[in-house]
Amino acid sequence: MTENSRPLAVFDLDNTLADTAHRQRYLVGRTRDWDAFFAAAPQDPPLARGIELALASAEECEVVYLTGRPERCRADTEDWLARQGLPAGRVWMRRDGDRRPARRTKLEILRSLARDREIRVLVDDDELVCDEAERAGFTVLRATWAAESVPLKTAQESDGRT
Repeated sequence: MTENSRPLAVFDLDNTLADTAHRQRYLVGRTRDWDAFFAAAPQDPPLARGIELALASAEECEVVYLTGRPERCRADTEDWLARQGLPAGRVWMRRDGDRRPARRTKLEILRSLARDREIRVLVDDDELVCDEAERAGFTVLRATWAAESVPLKTAQESDGRT
């Protein structure tokens, strides 16, 4: 089986593979400090359950990453993935300046990927993303292993930033 014929396992980053708890403070209050929030991402501790799932998925699938992080965070994000020993895989990111909710941007990318490849599973912590993906017929594994963050959930939906 060639790499391009293997099914895809699509993994979210924040609160799926990366623990964002230490940087949640930047999202509290009326004025959210998105620059500081994303600047702190390289220090995210890995979430063991997510890392284990990504490594196990690589046995049968091509692992790719789908994040609401903006494109300007690409170098830091790819460095973080490599430091965790995660499978090399393409990273889809939000265009800088795109403020649409993650449930819209991620579903758009999933549908695009599904035109050419089987998507075996989407692993994501955002319930709205998961709900939309399931409604669209994708198999979803809800990442429930990170501590729930109300500031991040609010920001994901209202600010369209992650």
